[in-house]
Amino acid sequence: MPSDLASGYEPRHVPVDGVADAVLAAPPRLGAVRLVAVDGPSGSGKSTFARELTATLRDRGVRTELISTDDFATWDDPVSWWPRLAEVLDRIAAGLPGRYRAWDWSTGRPRPGAEVRVAVPEVLVVEGVSAGRASVRPRLSRLCWVEVPCPEERLRRAVARDGEASRPMLEAWQRFERGWFAVDQTKRHADDVILPADV
Repeated sequence: MPSDLASGYEPRHVPVDGVADAVLAAPPRLGAVRLVAVDGPSGSGKSTFARELTATLRDRGVRTELISTDDFATWDDPVSWWPRLAEVLDRIAAGLPGRYRAWDWSTGRPRPGAEVRVAVPEVLVVEGVSAGRASVRPRLSRLCWVEVPCPEERLRRAVARDGEASRPMLEAWQRFERGWFAVDQTKRHADDVILPADV
C-alpha cells in the first residue's frame, strides 16, 4: 500500500552506519553540537532507529545523548510542549548541560517523573513525532524520517507496543499527526527517508 504521507519519494532501507557518517560530516548548528532529529509517524520504528544511531556513534567514541519526545508529549498535548525542549536545546547550544522533568508513563497515563539531565554532547539525537519540525530545522545537522508506509501496519505495530487499551488514543494520534505532517512538510525536508529494517 502506498504511503499516506507521500512527498515524492518513498522510504528505503538505509544503513545506520551511513547515517552516522553523514551526521559526522555535517556541520554543527546547535552551538558546537550536531543535532539530529528522527521524526516520522507513530508505529514506524523511530525509537529503535534512534537508539541504533546513538549506539553506533557511541561505539565510534562520539559523545552522544538521546532525548525522546515521549518525555514531553501526552495524548492531549501532542506537539505544543515544544518550548520546554527548546529551553534544553538553548542551554546545550550555549555549552551548558540541559535538564527537564520527564513524564512517567509506568501506569499507562502520564504523571510527573524524574528529572533528566543532558550533558553537552558532540551529537544530540532527538526522536519522536515533531522532532524535525520547521522551527528547529535551521539548527539541525541531519533530519531522518522513519516511516512504515502502510498506516494500518503502523497502527498494528503501535498497538502491539502500547497495548490494546491504547488503540483509541493511537487512532486519534494518527489522525492528528497526519494533519500535522501535511502542514509541517517534515518528510519533504528530510535528509534520509528510512524504512525500518524489520519491514
